[in-house]
Amino acid sequence: MEYDLAIIGAGWAGFNAATKAKALGLKTCLIEKGDVGGTCLNLGCIPTKTLIQSAKIYTHILKAASFGIETQNPKINFNKIQERKDKIIRQLNQGMNFMLKEIDLIKGQAEFISNREIKIGEQAIKTKSIIIACGSKPTELPFLKLDGKKILSSNEILRLKDIPESMLIAGGGVIGCEFASLFSTMGAQVSIIERLPQLIPGMDLEVAKKLENILKRRGVKIQTNTDARKVDPKEYAVILVCVGRTAETENFGADKIGLSRENGKITVDEYLKTNIENIYAAGDCTGKIMLAHLAAYEGCLAVENIFDPKKPRKINCAAVPNCIFTDPEVATVGENEEEAKNKGTEIKIHRFDFLGSGMARILDETEGFIKIISDNKTEELIGCSIIGPRATELIGIMALAVSKRLKIAQIKDTIFAHPTLSESISEALK
Repeated sequence: MEYDLAIIGAGWAGFNAATKAKALGLKTCLIEKGDVGGTCLNLGCIPTKTLIQSAKIYTHILKAASFGIETQNPKINFNKIQERKDKIIRQLNQGMNFMLKEIDLIKGQAEFISNREIKIGEQAIKTKSIIIACGSKPTELPFLKLDGKKILSSNEILRLKDIPESMLIAGGGVIGCEFASLFSTMGAQVSIIERLPQLIPGMDLEVAKKLENILKRRGVKIQTNTDARKVDPKEYAVILVCVGRTAETENFGADKIGLSRENGKITVDEYLKTNIENIYAAGDCTGKIMLAHLAAYEGCLAVENIFDPKKPRKINCAAVPNCIFTDPEVATVGENEEEAKNKGTEIKIHRFDFLGSGMARILDETEGFIKIISDNKTEELIGCSIIGPRATELIGIMALAVSKRLKIAQIKDTIFAHPTLSESISEALK
């Protein structure tokens, strides 16, 4: 059997590529060695945010008295929390499999025979075009070898049966800060060490410092400019290693067909095409910005470029929102203050503190601020950083504004509902 398109990997890039291909009428097969949904559904976005929501509910209950609600002796049932997480994963997995109707889902490890033929176990399929969307895996440290018991990656930490008494997190990036916020809320004594001078390297410096101060006030011990080699593993019940992710590009015969890679990442051009004419790649395996929503966008874009090669579209990563589900949440899009200044842009900074928001006071979540960056000459909005309540939802408005290069007046003159958190955006620009 010959397909129009074969997709390797059913994570967020591969799944969205497959559904897009079905919508365009391409005869498609989707090859996956594990569970549909990839890291995002099974070991990343969905399970971590499910656990974080339970921690959030616990926090609300602890301060319920300030809302006039009396509760007695709230406690965490971690087994129930884990059961809820697993149930949500199963439900979403079933929904994704339902959406793959009319697409041939082939389970197994893909291996290239040629650029038009792929072997999966004893089966071989032919295809006109291929999209590689094989994802990424946690990066390991040679001096902190993962053992699945005490030294864990972000994969294994999700399967803990009990809340550890103490936890060291090696790596103060997005994943490390999310887990620090989660487990410190649930009662663990958490420490973070980060090799670079700030938490979440690359984040707006003021926002990163604010998050660091909040975590410290909540009992998290944080050491920046600290090498993980200086750590004594015996001092902690659990060590979580989260120092980034590595593109998963081994084991499918890339070298056999001459597929170009650089430092393990699949090399693609601005149209997501590899060095082989009929093969594209999307998502984490290209080693660009490793975010599920960008992977979904890339998967669809690759399919569109295969479907209509005479009118290819270039990938645009200028306004990709980045969300961090700590408490409070952090979200950014576009350029931050330091990046804009380093480019030599004459900028104007607009900010609003959530202390001034009626809705933030109603929610009793006034910690944080919105910081919007505009080009002082053109008045175009070029970036936004938010730390505070519902930051991960609010950033969607700014992603639209930055992607369309809207001007200050276009947002400032928009009527936002009151009382809402979103009106804080227009307040920042007044």
